Amino acid sequence: MAPKTSGLGKKILASYDRLKDISETAESRHLLIPKKSWTYYVDRLVNLEPIPADNPVNSPEISIPKTAQDLYQTEEAEAVNPISEFVSEIALSTLAIEGRQRSEMEAFYLLCSIASTFVSSTALSFLLAIRSFSRFLSPILANECCDRAAVRLYQGRVRHSRTKPVFNSFEYPVRYALFDLDRAQHDSHFSADRAREAAGTDGPVFLLTIPTSVGYDQNPLKVYYCYDLGEEGEEEERWSLPRLKNCIAEVTNTPWGEKVFFEFAPGSDMVAKPLHVSPFMDMIGNWKIHASEPGDNIFISISVQHPTLGNYFIATLSAKRVHSSTTSLNMEKYFWLMPHKVAALIYWQAVKLWWKNVPFIGHPKYSNPSYRDDASSRCNEICPLRINRRQSNKLNQNSNGESRTRWCIWRDAEWPWA
Repeated sequence: MAPKTSGLGKKILASYDRLKDISETAESRHLLIPKKSWTYYVDRLVNLEPIPADNPVNSPEISIPKTAQDLYQTEEAEAVNPISEFVSEIALSTLAIEGRQRSEMEAFYLLCSIASTFVSSTALSFLLAIRSFSRFLSPILANECCDRAAVRLYQGRVRHSRTKPVFNSFEYPVRYALFDLDRAQHDSHFSADRAREAAGTDGPVFLLTIPTSVGYDQNPLKVYYCYDLGEEGEEEERWSLPRLKNCIAEVTNTPWGEKVFFEFAPGSDMVAKPLHVSPFMDMIGNWKIHASEPGDNIFISISVQHPTLGNYFIATLSAKRVHSSTTSLNMEKYFWLMPHKVAALIYWQAVKLWWKNVPFIGHPKYSNPSYRDDASSRCNEICPLRINRRQSNKLNQNSNGESRTRWCIWRDAEWPWA
């Protein structure tokens, strides 16, 4: 079987020729892999084809890996001396090609997504303009209103600062909305009841988010503020006004659209990094989170604490309350193209980091499929969940009085990023 010729496969083809020569003398050198099996799986590997599990050339001497990644990680690669170095070389080369092909496909998906969003958002923007003009002609639309206290509007700035391996800093204006999920309708991933269940609270739930605009949603971070009414039956633990007890963060990576939901204590808390949010950051380290209670002002900061790079990155959101929404149409106009601006800035900063030669890091699901389990274990080992109750540092407890682990779930990306 002749190997396929490809500009990306020159290194693999060179290794293939060397391995073919060595395989002809495999029997005389008493190698652990039979000549027939060796030639077969090398041919399949060079052509980036998986080896079937029921392949008839499988032999008891060695278990043939099914993918290039399995080949590189398997212990048998060390057992086939003197050709193990070529096994490693061909495996690494194949992994590099597979990664390159994935990157090219993701770039194609991204361009298609941008084109589709441009067309749909343009059309919906025209419809928004027509609705805005129609409100002056229709008293029904003009009198349309909503509960002012259910939605609060904020305006502020987001700042990012990175110090290693190169310095990069930027900031941009942003607008947010704070929804009372018990009173205002919002297409959030969590209802008020679901958020209360996850956070272990019994009071109101507020969601800080950038609402969808003309059909497009871009929210790197949403925060659910979960309040507690106090424990019934314990007079010293009851209060007249709800108190902020727990928060839930919803973090989304771009452009994949994967999500992670985890709870954290208001004020200050730390979690092990649970999501690949940027191709210019690895999965090592922890997130130090500071979040104030929402009022006339909102402040959130997330810093990365890395074992070798130190505190090399911080992102902050500071915003002031401007007014409350009166109509859904005013909301749509207030947040017009806000998600698009956030997405454009994310991609622009990625281009700048690439131009500055910051190393590109692939998604960990290809190199470490269990990275989520690892993050969850690290989080509960080094960052136990704490609650903010009367400034105490008691471990969060369930109804039986036992300390519990931090709640955290993931949601996979949708097609075509899955």
